[in-house]
Amino acid sequence: MPAPDAWALQSMSPGPPRVGGMDLFESTERSGTGVPEPGPNAPLAVRMRPRALDEVVGQAHLLTDGSPLRRLVGEDAPATSVILWGPPGTGKTTLAYLVAGARRFVELSAVTAGIKDVRAVIDDSRRRIATGDRETVLFVDEIHRFTRTQQDALLPAVENRWVTLIGATTENPSFSVVGPLLSRSLLLTLQPLASSDLGTLLDRAVAEERGLGGDVSLAPEAREHILRVAGADARKALTLLEAVADAAGSGGEITSELTERTMDAALVAYDKSGDQHYDVISAFIKSVRGSDVDAALHYLARMVVAGEDPRFIARRLVILAAEDVGLADPQGLVIAQAAADAVTFIGMPEGRIPLAEATAYLATAPKSNRAYRAIDAAIADVRAGKAGVVPAHLRDAHYSGAERIGHGEGYRYSHDEPGGVAHQEYLPEALRGSRYYTPTEFGFERTLSDRLTRIREMLGRTT
Repeated sequence: MPAPDAWALQSMSPGPPRVGGMDLFESTERSGTGVPEPGPNAPLAVRMRPRALDEVVGQAHLLTDGSPLRRLVGEDAPATSVILWGPPGTGKTTLAYLVAGARRFVELSAVTAGIKDVRAVIDDSRRRIATGDRETVLFVDEIHRFTRTQQDALLPAVENRWVTLIGATTENPSFSVVGPLLSRSLLLTLQPLASSDLGTLLDRAVAEERGLGGDVSLAPEAREHILRVAGADARKALTLLEAVADAAGSGGEITSELTERTMDAALVAYDKSGDQHYDVISAFIKSVRGSDVDAALHYLARMVVAGEDPRFIARRLVILAAEDVGLADPQGLVIAQAAADAVTFIGMPEGRIPLAEATAYLATAPKSNRAYRAIDAAIADVRAGKAGVVPAHLRDAHYSGAERIGHGEGYRYSHDEPGGVAHQEYLPEALRGSRYYTPTEFGFERTLSDRLTRIREMLGRTT
């Protein structure tokens, strides 16, 4: 990495830097909010970009009064570097524009830019600072694609505020952004957009003059179709809307049939708030429980294509792993939870892969609901008043005076007993002899069944 004074020597070349034969800074002058004024032929997603924080949908956790994000927006906002982490289409670029405000804004993509491009921006910003201007806001999209060396090259500029860095990433910055750069930046985490948020964007785009200006109408079924296909991606939703609006023509109606033909994808009969939602998820769960992996993957595919919230699917898999696979294969719960974590970590569409892995594993695993039935039976007894007092030898004996009233007296420490099991009573008197858990002969529970028989014999519970 060149030392700062080496950069200063490089900065003496006259004129702004050029990348690929084009002035790197042309069309980057902004005023007002910092959001560029799009031309009439700009994509709908660009034309509908929020011009102020109050137009941003979703991300309520970032938009509260006095939040760090709100403090970063405005004429007197501090020059703070920011890392924006979130799924595609959640507004990272928009927030970068808003944070930039009226300052000079340069956007680079880490996919195509290199160290030379970064240094060129930094050099130009230092020249402008020397003439009394504010530092340049450098927006690096997909910053996780920069190598460690490329990210390290940004450190002196961020530390000395030669530029204000705004990095956008879809990957966890703790793993994809170097520690020194992350520690010098404010991390803002964006959440996936809900269907209601995307619906608000679609309605605005249809009605507002900068969007479609009311020139087409959007049927409710078509609106829902676009929302399902778009998932949680605002850019995708607006791009799809623009495509079907062009197909409908001026004064036309966007119908579900037109939407299906235009998108070249099947219109899945699936209402996330109606019968289809419950029917498909029910069929999915019952197929996994019934060990039909092909049917389970079919229903999973229907939910994925329809834009079902992948976190909902993942939660149901975790429940199913505990309820229906249980201790017949304890690894099932581990895999289901790992799939849920992976979906949250990587988002869609890649999240379909761990969901499919968990579905296939659970569908082909041995099944047992005995742990589920055991806890429900125990809860039923408690609710029926079958509780009783805790045996004296099991009560807490660590506080002053406990021994005087007999707490802990006669307790046998299991680790000191043959086989590691102490022959003593653990249940309250009213429940003595009760059995809640009876393992099956399937999978790992066959091992547990043999083990439990020996344990109960050592406890003196032979009946």
